[in-house]
Amino acid sequence: MSMMFKDIPLEEGLMLMEEAIGKAKKKMQGCPETKFTCEEFQKYYQCVYSMSIYHNGDEKSKQLYNQFKRSLEESIETMVVPSLMCQDDDTYLLRQLVLMWSNYKWMASWLCRFFQYLDRYFIPRREKDLLSLNELTVRCFQDLVFQKFYCQFQAAALSLINQEREGLQIDCDLLKNVVNTFVELDKYGQTKYYEDFEQAMLADTSVLYTRLALEWLLCDSAPDYIQKVYCSLSQEKRRASQYLHPRTSEMLLQIVKNLLLEQPANKLFEKKEADNSGITTDYQEMLSKCAAMTIEGGSSVSATCMEEKSFWDLIE
Repeated sequence: MSMMFKDIPLEEGLMLMEEAIGKAKKKMQGCPETKFTCEEFQKYYQCVYSMSIYHNGDEKSKQLYNQFKRSLEESIETMVVPSLMCQDDDTYLLRQLVLMWSNYKWMASWLCRFFQYLDRYFIPRREKDLLSLNELTVRCFQDLVFQKFYCQFQAAALSLINQEREGLQIDCDLLKNVVNTFVELDKYGQTKYYEDFEQAMLADTSVLYTRLALEWLLCDSAPDYIQKVYCSLSQEKRRASQYLHPRTSEMLLQIVKNLLLEQPANKLFEKKEADNSGITTDYQEMLSKCAAMTIEGGSSVSATCMEEKSFWDLIE
């Protein structure tokens, strides 16, 4: 079907695009079956295109850009933020975050398609004083959601990690999706949420294993100490492969090795000598396994998540 272009008055065009926005918002409102047809895409894209190229196109494009931005802000303020308010359950809070981010991405990806001519013609001519549609989409979520709730998200994610370290069952897939959300939101803006989470998680790890090293050196024999180190490294390796970025996983293992093996090396040697245990084959083999342990086979959080993508590429 060929497109028939004509000049569309401002109010008529804005009303037509409100129709598109209203349908896209249904995904945010809990209607997973919401879909757009090829005919609908053609209609809405043609509307933006025609408004931009005909009479008074710059002013119409400006109004369309503001409409796009306003639709994102309204969706966040009326649907995302209320779903995250007053949530004391860490798991529920993070599930809401993952759900809202996924639905928001779907909604925004369709709006970016409808309004994409602004990216091609209007925004580049504004001497970079306007964000691209992709950048604006992510920036709105950063500014209206993460600036307000990020500390809660981070604390909840760290709480789940600590719960698993204490032997409790947690939703590892949820934690992986939360970490992926942090990574995706690092694409635009100056705040690096995943890096901040990474630093906080590694700091918690340092505190934990500094304490455990002191306790084990005080209470355990050298062979028992090394057995606990091996178990800890194995558990941290498993956790890291499930929900952390490979770079973080290697840093995590290195911190644990440093705190449990390298820093207390002299005290461990003194303990072994005091125990008159000698250098047994089993002890030496376990020590070698600990020192050689690395992250193998990659991680559930792919390194490609850190690469630059368009917003559409983030849609699952």
